[in-house]
Amino acid sequence: MGFGDTAKKIQTLADKAERTYQKINELRAEVEETQTTVLDTSERVQRLENEMAEQRAVLDAVAREVGVDLESVSTEAHIAEAERVAAENAAGDDADSAEGDDAA
Repeated sequence: MGFGDTAKKIQTLADKAERTYQKINELRAEVEETQTTVLDTSERVQRLENEMAEQRAVLDAVAREVGVDLESVSTEAHIAEAERVAAENAAGDDADSAEGDDAA
C-alpha cells in the first residue's frame, strides 16, 4: 500500500472525526437548550401552582362568606362535563356506525 492510499484513508478518517465532533457539539447545545427550557418551564409551573393555590384560598373565603357550597358546585360541574363527553362520544359512535352502514 502506498503513502497516497494511506494519506487518503487518514484524511477520510479525519473528515469523519470532524463531522462527528461537530455533530456532538450541536447535540450538546441542543441538550443545554432543552435543560434550560425544562428549568424555565418548571419554574413557571411552580409559580402558576402557587397562584392557583392563592386564588383557591380567596375563592373558598368568598364562597364561605356568601354561603356557596363549592363542593356541590364542583360536583355539578364534573357531572355536566361527564354528560357532555358522553354525549359527544355517543354522537361520534353514531357517526361511525352510519359511515359503516354507508360502506356496506
